[in-house]
Amino acid sequence: MGRIVAPYGVFGWLKVLPDTETMDSLFDYDTWWVGKDGNWRELNVIEAKIHNDVLVVKLQGIDDRDAAFACKGKQVAVPRDALPEAAENEYYWSDLIGLTVKNQQDVVFGQIADVFETGANDVIVVNGGQLNGERERLIPFTPHVILDVDLAAKTMLVDWDADF
Repeated sequence: MGRIVAPYGVFGWLKVLPDTETMDSLFDYDTWWVGKDGNWRELNVIEAKIHNDVLVVKLQGIDDRDAAFACKGKQVAVPRDALPEAAENEYYWSDLIGLTVKNQQDVVFGQIADVFETGANDVIVVNGGQLNGERERLIPFTPHVILDVDLAAKTMLVDWDADF
């Protein structure tokens, strides 16, 4: 849902760069999970506001600049069951990670390792596959390119040339 990029002030406030569709979507949740690499902890949100292009938040238990600095680089998440159901043909990025991507010619490009936003459209990062060993591909997540997403089968079909 986002990541902590820096402390803000001396009283334990944090700057958070959200990965949500709208800047204030994280405000819908009173409790956040903060962590990285399997080490997560649940923290209550005391106060949060938008400041320029980031959120600034005060979390319970983060009371000074040192504690805030220790959070730098950690991810912000909320429990999956707290999220609303995704609309038809919309997906949470976390659901796309790990899907096997192949094109219409049945060439397997590999698995989705990441998704990021460019401003124009989202892009999936695909690593591995049948061609060129561990080659990385950046594929636009647009309706013209992404033909089918099957979360149950963990596959994605794309209209993308194997030489790109």
